[in-house]
Amino acid sequence: MKYQECLDFLYLQLPNYQRSGSRAYKENLDNTFALLNVLDHPEHKIKCVHIAGTNGKGSSAHAIAAVLQAGHYKVGLYTSPHLKSFRERIKINGNQIDQNSIIDFVEKHQNIIKIISPSFFEVTVALAFDYFAEHQVDIAIIETGLGGRLDSTNVIDPEIALITNIGLDHTDILGDTLEKIAVEKAGIMKKNKPVVIGSFQKRLINLFKVHAAEKEAILIQLSDQYQIRPKSKGQYDIYKKNELLLKEITFDIKAKYFVKNIPGILEVLLQLKKKGWHISSDHMVRGLGKITTSTGLKGRFQILSNAPKIIADVSHNLEGIIELIDQVNMLEPKQLHIIYGAVKDRNIDEIFNQFPKDAQYYLTSGNNSRLMDLKSLAEIAKKNNLEKREFFNVNLALTFVKSIADIEDVVLITGSTFIISEIAEL
Repeated sequence: MKYQECLDFLYLQLPNYQRSGSRAYKENLDNTFALLNVLDHPEHKIKCVHIAGTNGKGSSAHAIAAVLQAGHYKVGLYTSPHLKSFRERIKINGNQIDQNSIIDFVEKHQNIIKIISPSFFEVTVALAFDYFAEHQVDIAIIETGLGGRLDSTNVIDPEIALITNIGLDHTDILGDTLEKIAVEKAGIMKKNKPVVIGSFQKRLINLFKVHAAEKEAILIQLSDQYQIRPKSKGQYDIYKKNELLLKEITFDIKAKYFVKNIPGILEVLLQLKKKGWHISSDHMVRGLGKITTSTGLKGRFQILSNAPKIIADVSHNLEGIIELIDQVNMLEPKQLHIIYGAVKDRNIDEIFNQFPKDAQYYLTSGNNSRLMDLKSLAEIAKKNNLEKREFFNVNLALTFVKSIADIEDVVLITGSTFIISEIAEL
């Protein structure tokens, strides 16, 4: 088989959440266990960190991987979704899985895959574990897809788990309250293993305590243990319980919302250090200073160009959009231009209600069938009194905005991972 034929097999024959939405979500782990049994359980042959959460789990996974890479470990990294290439999902020390490994896996196992009939995500998880075990990584950082309890990645017994935060997202699958969603995320807790709750949410404290007790997990709930104090030139001093932990650190992820993830990231690293992993302050400073360059992370307040400043960001739910707009406003643009597209199941009204009324809007859709059509998007924008234009794809919108924008303007592209993925210059 050729590489493209393998991708077609994965995308077209297997249920895919990115294409099909909730219809691809399985309510048990049976298919995952069946696949891994055929592969002789590679998930048992690797040490892991498991990460769940509504926002921040992807950037946290990349940040932890970057620090461990700075400590000269061989680090596997499994994340989803991808932006440009399927191969982005599975990396070792920032290097994407090679095409031949994907071809070999599909050719060898396509018949059993047809029999088991797993989802796209289930077979991709199995491929990742198999690849990491074959290449004998020292540790793999594993990001959940949806939820946690029934997520295909939840077959591992990790060194430590991290739950970044709980927000209202994928409510059609995970539940329509923070408590229901928290129960799903808490499903990654494991017996005798530490689990870090990186975001302090008072209404969920007791829920996490109950689930940790039931699972006999070691619960570490963060509140104000870490103090992150900004200095000049984008540097920070970080304290733990008022004792200096890291001095004059610079993050290469420029999104302000990323800073909220730092306590959870650092606590995971310190807990790994307690378990015997060699992680120094220097590794933390160097790793956190080159997350994007050492792991290939894209789409987090990514500046594509200046004059005008063009920013691409994958924020898509209400909480993420609010923080993103706050940071963009801090740039004090002469005029703000927002190129926006969203998936069909997104509550666009509440997001449009948060958008500044004096911005110029350029609505767009794209090739993914889950994206909202332009007509529906435009109707909601009109109802919210947003001044808008409409474009069939993000690149047409960006070309037009570039032709009219002043050098002191800011152009923000956001709303869906699928929109960001189609930016030609990303």
